[in-house]
Amino acid sequence: MKRFLHGMLWMLALCVAGPAPVLAADAPKTVTFSTLPKAKPGGKWKIAYYEGGQYPDYEVILKATVRGMVALGWIQPLDIPEHNNSTPGGFWAYLVKNAKSRYVEFIPDGYYSAGNFDRDLRPKVKAELIGRLASKRDIDLVIAMGTWAGQDLATDQHQVPVVVASTSDPIGSHIVTSAQDSGRDHVHAKVEPDRYARQIELFHDIIGFHKLGLVYEDSPEGRTFAAVDAIERTAKARKFEVVRCLAPFNDVPQQEAEAKVVACYEKLSKEVDAVYLTVHRGLNSQSLPKVVKPLMRYQRPSFSMLGEGEVKRGVLMSVAQGNYTYVGHFHAETIARIFNGAKPRQLSQIWLAPAKIALNLKVAEAISYDPPVDILLACDEIFQKIE
Repeated sequence: MKRFLHGMLWMLALCVAGPAPVLAADAPKTVTFSTLPKAKPGGKWKIAYYEGGQYPDYEVILKATVRGMVALGWIQPLDIPEHNNSTPGGFWAYLVKNAKSRYVEFIPDGYYSAGNFDRDLRPKVKAELIGRLASKRDIDLVIAMGTWAGQDLATDQHQVPVVVASTSDPIGSHIVTSAQDSGRDHVHAKVEPDRYARQIELFHDIIGFHKLGLVYEDSPEGRTFAAVDAIERTAKARKFEVVRCLAPFNDVPQQEAEAKVVACYEKLSKEVDAVYLTVHRGLNSQSLPKVVKPLMRYQRPSFSMLGEGEVKRGVLMSVAQGNYTYVGHFHAETIARIFNGAKPRQLSQIWLAPAKIALNLKVAEAISYDPPVDILLACDEIFQKIE
């Protein structure tokens, strides 16, 4: 009960903090930069985009960022498609064609991708983009989506502002030096201190498991995406066991990545008390129904690292992300301040998500979990069915 109350106090603290960045812990940043639209002398601010591979949440976060720029007045109101575009670079092409602005431009040849997280293609794309940034100087800012993109552009080989989004651990993956300092004038990455450790603590407070199942690729990227180090520290402190199953996502076809993930969760469902569903290319809307099926059959509580999207589709609970609205505004404000004269390094990187617990009662019924009243009162999103 003490642990649960501690978890609830943490949730309440985040509710009070809200979505605003935490400035007090930052290195001295005394200059305030506006977020109001500002024209570039002689033209528009030119924005490019780089991702390590096609991952669904990258497009979701890009859309949220664009909505944030619309809200700030940098882009005219825009109808943004609800569903992800199935074509690589498809949403970027949509922005190029449809986003209207006096201030910014999503440039037609500004989409860069390392394919399906292709290790062989990655250095070629990196060299091409950095060469352009260093010599042509026809790009004013790059949105770097994911760990690979952030790592590749966090270099002294160029000086073009980079806003890094959708990274599980930008410090551990050496994109930035610390939460308080990116380490490079042109680099900025959102940092949520102890985000995943807090998720695990909350899950442990509620369920009280002894063996936690974890699926990830055993590579530096895979461990980062799954926040393995944070989970291991939490497990040691709380004296529970982490039971692992390794599933590749680099340099394998999409179908193989999905099949390995499904097989891992099937295996773990027979061995553990609970499961933490981590970020993995093989875990998506196609594979998730196959993943949650054995978890419900063996009555294993589950927690999604990503948020309520997976809770809707059969995971027991998570901390809801509000469709990334708040994080999109954070990135949009960062971009706006850079175009108003800020160096990325001058801006706060620390961000705390609004605390919203998501719970699926249909899943709870399927696994014979009867949530206490205290848990229900702490939920901001309750789903009655599995989509």
